[in-house]
Amino acid sequence: MKNPTEEPSEINMKKQRTFPFFRFSHALACVLALSGCSHLGPGTVAMDRFDYSSAIADSWKQQTLLNIVKLRYMDLPVFVDVASIVSGYSMETAIQAGQTWPQTKALGGDIFSLGGSARFTDRPTLTYVPMTGEKFLRGMITPIEPKNIFFMLQAGYAADFILGLTVESLNGLRNRTVATGSMREADPEFIRALELLRDVQAAGAVGMRVEESKDNRQTAVLFFRRDDIAQEIVDKAMEIRRLLKLPADQQKLVLTYSPMRGADNELAVNSRSLLQIMGAFATYIDVPEAHVKDQSAIPSFEKADNTRQVVKIHSGRIKPLDTYASVFYRGHWFWIENNDWRTKRALTAVMFFFTLADTGSTEKLPLITIPAQ
Repeated sequence: MKNPTEEPSEINMKKQRTFPFFRFSHALACVLALSGCSHLGPGTVAMDRFDYSSAIADSWKQQTLLNIVKLRYMDLPVFVDVASIVSGYSMETAIQAGQTWPQTKALGGDIFSLGGSARFTDRPTLTYVPMTGEKFLRGMITPIEPKNIFFMLQAGYAADFILGLTVESLNGLRNRTVATGSMREADPEFIRALELLRDVQAAGAVGMRVEESKDNRQTAVLFFRRDDIAQEIVDKAMEIRRLLKLPADQQKLVLTYSPMRGADNELAVNSRSLLQIMGAFATYIDVPEAHVKDQSAIPSFEKADNTRQVVKIHSGRIKPLDTYASVFYRGHWFWIENNDWRTKRALTAVMFFFTLADTGSTEKLPLITIPAQ
């Protein structure tokens, strides 16, 4: 019920003051609710870990492939490691709101203003460390320990693939070798021994373990199983002993590093260094004909047995599509086809052996200072 003492103009003025203020307070509450405190970090964990891990994996493949190509051109291989990744985010928001009410009707309607601003900042800090120094060089040229090679067999890699890539000789039988710009094919007995080892491995008739002596020295031992083995596998194991000139009744063999045949109870493994493994990989590059003519690259090996070629690195002037890894070097693209699983497996193995070669640096990493946002 209206107050009879109030004039109509005063009643209208109260309505103008009440309703705009209600609208203003409701809008301000909505804005504050939308811009309320929220955690930015947790939502970025899954995305950042996936994106950074994928980027590092791709760059590692490309870096390894590039250095393999450079070795074919007698160029210096260079490795750069990603030492650390620090991803920092910041979110800043600001809200401005205001309203004025006229004191008299002559000043017009009420005035309402609402404004806001937001700023998102992403400042990742990546640290790269060139891999140089004595430890890196020693890791590149030191032969890989035989036990690490045979551990790869235990992990499921085929014996003929791993041994064909990582050893120069096995108990005196020599592998395909590249040295001083020329190539010597593998001994037929070596190829046959690897094929037999693959079959025996697939049947579960061969294994490896590490034994510790009384003086705490560890020795890697390769052993052949006798029980529950098909006669066909037993015959293949006997042929392996004959090819490698091992005693027929010797079931346990100590793995040793040696270019020559060892004692009766030893299997001498002349393992390659990481640099030798990459150099052997480089022989399978399809070098452009122009680079062969100007002698900027080591020529292809025409006598190579293409029927046993298990890896292939292609080259061309046009950037390829849908590749596993591709790099640009000296005006040409070099790549591995995405459907070539043998070459993909070989490149992955090279990266594994790069880790096993202990090429890391003992130097202290640089200190990273991250400014407060």
